[in-house]
Amino acid sequence: MKDSALISIGLPIALAIIMCGLGLSLTPGDFARVLRTPRAVLVALALQVLVLPAVAFGLAVAFGLSPLIAVGIMLLAASPGGTTANLLSHLFGGDVALNVTLTAINSVLAVATIPVVTNLAIDHFDSDGTLGLQFAKIVQVIAIVLIPVLIGMAIRHLAPTFAAKADKPVRIFSVAVLFVVTVGALISERENAADYVRQAGGAVTLFCALSLTIGYLGARLLRLNTRQAIATSMEVGVHNTTVALTIALSVLNSIDVAIPVAVYSIVMYPLAAVFGWVVTRTSSGDDLGMSSATAGQAGAAAPRQ
Repeated sequence: MKDSALISIGLPIALAIIMCGLGLSLTPGDFARVLRTPRAVLVALALQVLVLPAVAFGLAVAFGLSPLIAVGIMLLAASPGGTTANLLSHLFGGDVALNVTLTAINSVLAVATIPVVTNLAIDHFDSDGTLGLQFAKIVQVIAIVLIPVLIGMAIRHLAPTFAAKADKPVRIFSVAVLFVVTVGALISERENAADYVRQAGGAVTLFCALSLTIGYLGARLLRLNTRQAIATSMEVGVHNTTVALTIALSVLNSIDVAIPVAVYSIVMYPLAAVFGWVVTRTSSGDDLGMSSATAGQAGAAAPRQ
């Protein structure tokens, strides 16, 4: 599958459309909001950019993952939060406006975090030198992640009515792409699927559970309120696996690197849903209900991905 036209041409184009769709839902105000809630944004970004790669590295070593699988879980840790985090945050009473801000910033930061973390992982784990993320490939990452977002934001500014109409079709398209690529990757490697699950399943599932937990507890320990902590947990735990799959399959040309990402794309939604349900049942009703009018305004203003 890694050599097919679907991967080499179709997947980057599909991701560009998805990232452009993300841009259609963003405004400069989403970035400016950092100035109004700097503490919440900085806490969430620190957990995602600094803590998650460390957790992924610890799991790769503890589980004795093979080099390419280890690089895959590090790539996953470096990938930005997924836009579906907005929806999950909304469903479980999180601060959706914070999610939108984090999604916007993470989409830009990913241009730096993905090459840095992935290169460090390749240097450490890939002793045979079968992978490489040279300058040309870094430029490719920038092209498929950042440029479409900026184009989408420009379209929203110039044609807001079109941007609003295109939002839902693009979200449906992004889910369909993720499903097709994930299923296709697993089918193409069906003979090795059981071995891949044996190698990566435990580490990836634990990584997902830890990501959600660290996002929530880390935010609470750093004195964010419950709504902000829920938003942070979803942003940290729900990754943009389409970005990671595209880089693994079409930039690094490795189905093995894509395996942890494919497994994560399957387990993250049910785990996030269960985690959100548990948090809403154990958190203070007053805390979750705090400023309900403000929460409703934020949910209305923010795109529900």
